[in-house]
Amino acid sequence: MLDPCVPVVLLRIDPNPFHHGTLGAVRSLGRCGVEVHVAAVADGSPVARSRYVRQMHLPPRPGASSSEVVGALRRIAARITRPGVLIPMDDAGAIAVSRLRPALAETFLLPEQPERLAEHVADKARLPDLCRAAGIGHPPVVLPRDEHEAYAAVAELGLPAVAKWSRPWLLPQGSGLRSTCLIGSPEEARSLYVRGAGTGSELLLQKYLAAGQGRDWFFHGYVDRHGRLHGGGAGSKRHAWPRGAGLTAVGRWSPVPELQDMVERLVAALGYRGIFDIDFRVDAETGQYCLLDFNPRPGAQFRLFADGNGLDVVRAQYLDLTHQPLPSGHALPGRTFVVENYAPLSALRALVASALPAQRGPAAREFAWNAQDDPAPAWSMATEWSQHAARRLVGRARTAPRAALPEPTEPPVAAPTTAERKASC
Repeated sequence: MLDPCVPVVLLRIDPNPFHHGTLGAVRSLGRCGVEVHVAAVADGSPVARSRYVRQMHLPPRPGASSSEVVGALRRIAARITRPGVLIPMDDAGAIAVSRLRPALAETFLLPEQPERLAEHVADKARLPDLCRAAGIGHPPVVLPRDEHEAYAAVAELGLPAVAKWSRPWLLPQGSGLRSTCLIGSPEEARSLYVRGAGTGSELLLQKYLAAGQGRDWFFHGYVDRHGRLHGGGAGSKRHAWPRGAGLTAVGRWSPVPELQDMVERLVAALGYRGIFDIDFRVDAETGQYCLLDFNPRPGAQFRLFADGNGLDVVRAQYLDLTHQPLPSGHALPGRTFVVENYAPLSALRALVASALPAQRGPAAREFAWNAQDDPAPAWSMATEWSQHAARRLVGRARTAPRAALPEPTEPPVAAPTTAERKASC
């Protein structure tokens, strides 16, 4: 199916060692015989243990300048000694590559798309206008110009409200600012605006669409040089981590013609080329699919959409950029994807079901970490994740407030009320 004629470089600037999407890309291409190089932090990363990784390389640092990104990627290319396909695995990498395409095009094979388009679709401040132009739903948003407008906007949107940073890749490391969070008061909105001042990323306040079974959806795909869609589909988020507002812990391939039409219309209007991952949520009041995020790179659960011909978005990009024919899509509705460290009970049930003869076959399921042909990352993840969880628990215990013990001669002290506990924090 695939001629492994050139190497591939997977770029991840974000230092998260537990990014299972990167492992999925390593395995997808490595199983076809492609020489896979990974530019990502190797320390503590289970991805580095995969049998399909030819070599790990030092990535550009978070917040690196354009010249630093180009320099780091050219050094990797020099070690490989021949041009290869470059696939960014996070927003920071995708935006950097989109911005620097002219400087990288001689060294790497890249999709051709309008200049800085990846940056435009990832910018959450631009997204509402892009949706309106394409006739696609988007939740109401407010972009406050100062802390007082942030405080007042919450009354307009209602509580809870969603707070987002328009360009989360610009948030300083260690700032404690999350790309998306729920806020429960006007004061939280005001405080968040003040904390983010000067980061280069605007604060957006967005109406909260309630989560619920059957309301969270995503759509993955690859748009080839001719504008045709390959390697993806619509999926429903069965379980999320954190619950109700996080990444996909369990997903199911569930074709929805309405979403397919929306996505095709949007990418055509944008002239988009390459891999994308779009998140939707159904507005319970109107029943409308509302677009929440447009990510110009593979979603972490992209392997959910590995079809009956073995095609997924990274293989589609590899085939297209190396001028090889792409096979016709062969959807596998009902296929599931499970992330073991975020949904352990679901993973256990899926592992038991996988042992049943009736449940075997390509349409059944895929795990983020566990794979019979590549077991080392799963064992490494189990070890590293346990240590990571233990460190977080110890950190919380050390920072938790401790109640003072009463002197022996004094009468017992009544337990503090909830209000008093909050005031003491």
